[in-house]
Amino acid sequence: MRKTLAAIAGLIVAGLALTGCTGSTDTGENGGDTSQVDVFTWWASGSAKTGLDALVAVFDEQFPGIEFVNAAAAGNAGSDAKNVLASRLKANDPPDSFQAHAGAELTDDVDAGKLEDLTSFYTQNGLTDVFPAALLDRLTLNGKIYSVPSSIHRANVVWLNTALLTKVGIDPTKAPADLDAWLGDMKKLKDSGVGTPLSVAADAAQVQLFENVLLSVLGAHDYQGLWDGSTPFGSAGVTKAIDYYDRLLAYANTDGAGQSWPAATDRVIDGDAAYNVMADWALAEFDAKGKTYGQEYTTWPTPGTDGVFDFVAESFTLPVGAPHPGAATSWLKTVSSADGQKAFNLANGSIPARADATATDYPLYQQGAMASFANDTLVSSLADGAAVKVSWLNDVTSAIGQFVSSKDVGALQDALVQAQSKGLAG
Repeated sequence: MRKTLAAIAGLIVAGLALTGCTGSTDTGENGGDTSQVDVFTWWASGSAKTGLDALVAVFDEQFPGIEFVNAAAAGNAGSDAKNVLASRLKANDPPDSFQAHAGAELTDDVDAGKLEDLTSFYTQNGLTDVFPAALLDRLTLNGKIYSVPSSIHRANVVWLNTALLTKVGIDPTKAPADLDAWLGDMKKLKDSGVGTPLSVAADAAQVQLFENVLLSVLGAHDYQGLWDGSTPFGSAGVTKAIDYYDRLLAYANTDGAGQSWPAATDRVIDGDAAYNVMADWALAEFDAKGKTYGQEYTTWPTPGTDGVFDFVAESFTLPVGAPHPGAATSWLKTVSSADGQKAFNLANGSIPARADATATDYPLYQQGAMASFANDTLVSSLADGAAVKVSWLNDVTSAIGQFVSSKDVGALQDALVQAQSKGLAG
């Protein structure tokens, strides 16, 4: 019954080659040279590269006269690539399109005049009818839209090893009601000889765990208020969240600061850890290791966040001064098309941004994620660029990194208050 995501994507792309080809080259609304499109991403390896290849295959069918130039840059979960991209934009040497997290992450580039307004692209291509209104709200900056999402990821997901939990008498199919109950299960695991109940990684993964705790303690409304200032970081709720975060880390591996997110996920896959909080790009890691959803592993929303979808959207832009703007517009058409989104997300383990996608075309985990995305309260991920601009996120990441070493609750909260003040000030 099980097929790997990559294999399914291959079948889909093959089918699209027969049925989805336009057979023409589109000059795009912006005209110009459409001989090639230079696309910058950090999808240089693994399932992300498989997904990109699947998307490019659809692009080649839809626009056979345009050469796709892969300008992917690898390293450090995308942060190295972002540094390279920032240098190119500063030097007015943009690619034709680049990958970004949709939402507030693009604020600095928008304010600097580095991105074209794509609002008319949305209306001309019917995207306002097929992208959910809550998503469109979070794609909008100052009344305009500057990126086109290729996929949606959920950030409030716990991945767990079913055999490890079953062995100590914990039902892996039943999520703890709240963080206290989850901590109780971790104590039970620790007392039973499990050395690492919770597997953690460095930097962005630590921030992602912390944002999950904030969401659990504060609830969707007050969590979202952190980013517009209606919920101050100096509040008692944030103090409580920091305390819970500290208690969770007591059950985590001590080498997290030097561990990548795939390595943290692999600890759960290998049975060395019971839990890992990670966005659902982790699905492809389980799939690559031949594990079956609902058998060797399963998932549930982070305790206290059921009914909330903490969203991340991978997206593509049209930079000001793109060498081939017409070809870039054609690329964005493929990215947003039903065929392009289906091919990419089947390979990548994510879900389509389009509300008209057919859930039964996807494996079980993605079907559940699609239902949650359609029905749950949508909030913006901090760690993955949706909630705040880059400088604010960098300040939070630095503060979390220091806390992992010092465990100084007061110092962390003070740093978060300062980060919020700076971020809201502009």
